[in-house]
Amino acid sequence: MTAQRTHPVEVDGPATRITAVDSLRGFSLLGILVVNIAFLASGYRMAGLAEPAFGSPLDWAVRWTVTMFLENKFYLLFSFLFGYSFTLQVDSAARRGKAFVPMFLRRLAGLFVLGLAHAVLLFPGDILTTYAMAGLALLLLRRITPRTAVALAIVLTCVLAAGFVLLAVLAGTGLDMAGTVSHGTAEAIKSDTSLAGSAPQIVAEHLRKLSLIVVLRVLFQGPAVLAACLIGLAVGKLGLLRDLHAHTATLRRLQWIGFTAGLGGAFVYTLSAWTGAVHKFAGEAVDLLTAPLLAAAYAATFLRLLPRLPRLGRLLAAPGRMALSNYLAQSLICALIFTGYGLALVDRVSPPLEVLIAAGVFAGQVVWSRRWLRTHRYGPVEWLLRYLTYGSRPETAASPGPARPT
Repeated sequence: MTAQRTHPVEVDGPATRITAVDSLRGFSLLGILVVNIAFLASGYRMAGLAEPAFGSPLDWAVRWTVTMFLENKFYLLFSFLFGYSFTLQVDSAARRGKAFVPMFLRRLAGLFVLGLAHAVLLFPGDILTTYAMAGLALLLLRRITPRTAVALAIVLTCVLAAGFVLLAVLAGTGLDMAGTVSHGTAEAIKSDTSLAGSAPQIVAEHLRKLSLIVVLRVLFQGPAVLAACLIGLAVGKLGLLRDLHAHTATLRRLQWIGFTAGLGGAFVYTLSAWTGAVHKFAGEAVDLLTAPLLAAAYAATFLRLLPRLPRLGRLLAAPGRMALSNYLAQSLICALIFTGYGLALVDRVSPPLEVLIAAGVFAGQVVWSRRWLRTHRYGPVEWLLRYLTYGSRPETAASPGPARPT
């Protein structure tokens, strides 16, 4: 039997780094920024409305494109990678003879504190606290088989979709999966005034928003994140990402199924979000069932193209290796642009310009990440989280030598 060609891995820290995974994480980080910047830039978007100052065909084309192709897809990719990385951490602890549970609990506590600070100070749409809670569930379920993990993910997704169908029938909670609070124009105006104000006003507005979307986080987004994490757990246990060449047929099937069902569901979701032609909660239910398929198709396409685009892979791997630092930095930069922390341009930037700003921010992060990792082993926030996890100062110098193939 001939050996299959494998993708490069890099030994870095407690787990073996797979370059393709870091690149996919960087790709996910870009998608998350393009989605989040609209909510960071506008009180109207956080209220579930289009910004009234921007109604040109180009503005609407950008809104539709981002909603259909990006919204609710890339945080699922990130969640999948969170679950996958969990298996690497379990394996690393076993190899080192370390007690995994206390270390991982410290890691989750650190992640939760970072997420809470992020939500209060910068962006109430924070995902880190949700990951911390999902991590507790992964810890309890760490010994389940891949088949059981996939089955549980499917059940969670179907139950959530059924819940939104029920909400469509009951209609009236004012919540949706994008993390918005749909109370109309008055809500948006109030939010804009606060976000353009002083630091205490901004924090108070974030706390108010958090009090309104906490039910969404606990009951809806949390299980959706956990379902994606469980798929990552199953893939990690099977080691599927260590030899992508051996799974080309599976990746191809994911593309066909994911793009067919995923794009159809995304179109229904977009209709529900912007036209009212489909009830909002019914659209959410469809999106819950199909967004994971579209996210999987994106991942499969990216991983199949990556060997043909090695330079792109290397560029994306750098921000992917320090994704936590970059995720928080994205919110900080946007807060300095759009809120009273800095320029206070809330609801004064059009959707196309928001996307251009997102692209510029991410390009800057690619450059910064590559330079940082030349002399540092971890990103700054990753270093802090490792310190909290292991209780000792991690190495700061970058690893010598090139990545090693398996």
